[in-house]
Amino acid sequence: MAEIAQAVGGKPIEIWFADEARVGQKNSIPRRWACRGTRPSAPKDQRTASAYLFGAICPARGTGAGLVMPRCTTEAMNLHLAEITKAVTPGAHAVLLLDPAGWHTTQKLVLPANITLLPLPARSPELNPVENLWQFLRENWLGNRIFASYEAILDHCCDAWNRIIDQPWRIASIGLRAWAHEF
Repeated sequence: MAEIAQAVGGKPIEIWFADEARVGQKNSIPRRWACRGTRPSAPKDQRTASAYLFGAICPARGTGAGLVMPRCTTEAMNLHLAEITKAVTPGAHAVLLLDPAGWHTTQKLVLPANITLLPLPARSPELNPVENLWQFLRENWLGNRIFASYEAILDHCCDAWNRIIDQPWRIASIGLRAWAHEF
């Protein structure tokens, strides 16, 4: 991290975390409360339409940037990076921690000047607090539902993202990691 601080010439550094979540008709069923000994019913859909929610959060500021895309591709990631760069505090530099997915590490990415990518180790979702954010969104706004159409998936993803962005205290609560801010 010291190398990044030196490379950005003393600009303030913001720590951001990014990942994607698939949301669709064949959705997972989160836990449900029920009386002991009963089996609660839950909707389950066998259709396969889905979209990907690209999300990035800066827990220290309680903010984020997100897009809903049809697929996880380099083009989608480039659009997401452009969205993140708009959310970074003017004059600051963002260090974006993310998993080493192919569309995160390709040389074809157009990296904005105010963002540095820092890949997390492979197969270590516990290091990325956005995974906890996806769990929260599914448990509260995206799970246990049948989406009538692809447009309904898009609408629910946008609504869920906008609701979490309107709750900066929750982003900070879900996303803060002491190790990510000690440099």
